[in-house]
Order: sequence, then structure tokens, then C-alpha cells
Amino acid sequence: MKKVFAIIALMGVFTFGMTQTMSAQDEETVDTAAVEQVDSAAAVEQVDSVAEPEEVAVPEATEEEVGMYKTLKTKFIEGDAGFMAIVAIALIIGLAFCIERIIYLALADVKTDKMLAEVEKALDAKDVEKAKTACRNTRGPIASICYQGLMRLEAGADAVEKSVVAYGAVQASNLEKGCSWITLFIAMAPSLGFLGTVIGMVQAFDAIQTAGDISPTVVAGGMKVALLTTIFGIIVALILQVFYNYILAKIESITAQMEDATISLLDLVAKYNLKK
Repeated sequence: MKKVFAIIALMGVFTFGMTQTMSAQDEETVDTAAVEQVDSAAAVEQVDSVAEPEEVAVPEATEEEVGMYKTLKTKFIEGDAGFMAIVAIALIIGLAFCIERIIYLALADVKTDKMLAEVEKALDAKDVEKAKTACRNTRGPIASICYQGLMRLEAGADAVEKSVVAYGAVQASNLEKGCSWITLFIAMAPSLGFLGTVIGMVQAFDAIQTAGDISPTVVAGGMKVALLTTIFGIIVALILQVFYNYILAKIESITAQMEDATISLLDLVAKYNLKK
């Protein structure tokens, strides 16, 4: 949990920094545009005072392109910032769990072909301690499973198999740790959006009741809140779903490698017992 809170804190600092940067860029853009406008006006006046009166073609000012970040910020505020903040918090916490799982799985995904080759070579030489050292020096759940199996090598192949199966189940559960929280936020985000839809509709009917008239102007505010919260909730759920599917694919890949390495280890143990 300490890692998760640290990730959340870093994401909060990063978001605050981006907000300050965008605000500063907007102010610089406004100041630059004002200075250029003043300089252009002065230049035109100077030309008119010196040269003969001619028609001066002044290019029309193009509208400033609104960035994606600014658009999202505007829609976020229009959709009731207080309620949309809850959906944003769900996104941040869900992404924190996703990033933590991705980092953990990236560290756990280690190629163990070299380790198994060293274990096979050590067992052929009947050097069990060297085989254990090769497992200890390799990172990841596969190396841990092989080490647990070698710890019970003298007890026989059945003891090794039971140890590998039991410890493999523990490592598999460690790979899936935290995934239930990700699914929770995937389900929660659209639900919060739909809740915002209901709240927006209630606000629209309250406005109609207060005004005593059904007009687009009266209804538009509540309907806008309803639609924006729904859109934002669905977007959050889609983002988290993409990360969740990637995590599941990574877990399946590592689990397949664990099963393959387990079979290879049991074959090496059987071969070692025949040579005894």
C-alpha cells in the first residue's frame, strides 16, 4: 500500500504541475498576442504617416487552437466539478493500482532459460547447493518455485512436486494481488457517471419547476451535467479496462512460464534421482 500511496502522490504532483504550466502558457500567449497587436497598430500608423494612403491588407486574426487538455478541463468544470472530482479520484486510484501491477509483473517476467541450464548442469554434477545458488541469484517467481523444490530434493520426487505445486499457487495469487480493486473502479466509474446523469435530470426538473416553463434554455443546464458525467465515467472505465486486460495477459504469460519451468524442474529431479 505504501507503493500505491506514493504513486498517487506523484500523480497528484504531476497533475498540479501540468495545471500550473498550462495556466502560465495561456498567460504568456495572451501577453504575446497583446504585444504583437500593439506593435502591428504602431507599424500601420507609421506607414500611414509617411507613405501615401493605400489600402493595407491586414490578415484576419485566427482563433487560438484550444488544446485537448484545456477542452477537458472546461468540460470537467461544466459537468459539475464537485461531482466530476469523484470520478477523477476513481481514475487516479485505479491507475495507481494498474501502474503498481504493471511494475510488479515487469519485474517478475524474467527469462529463466539460463537459470534452468545452470540447475541442470549442477544436478548433473550432483552439486545441489550450486543449483540452489543459481535459483537464489535469479529474480522472479519462477526462480523462487524452483528453489523451494530444490529445498526438498532429498525427500524424493513426490515431496518436490507437492512443494512446487503449493508454492506455485502462492506465487500465482501474488501475481493477481490488487486486480480486484481495479475491477472495482472499472465498475464504479460508469456507475458514478450514471448517478451524475440522474442528478442532472433532477436539476433540470427543478429548473423547470422553478421557471414554470419548459424551454431549451431552462433544461439545457441540467441535461449538460447529466451527459458530461456519463461520458466522463465511461471514458474512465474504458481507460482502466485497457490496463486491466494488459495485466491479465501478462499474468497468463507468466503463469504459463511457471508451469513450463515446473515441468522442466520435475524432469531434472527425476533424472537426478536415477543417477543416485
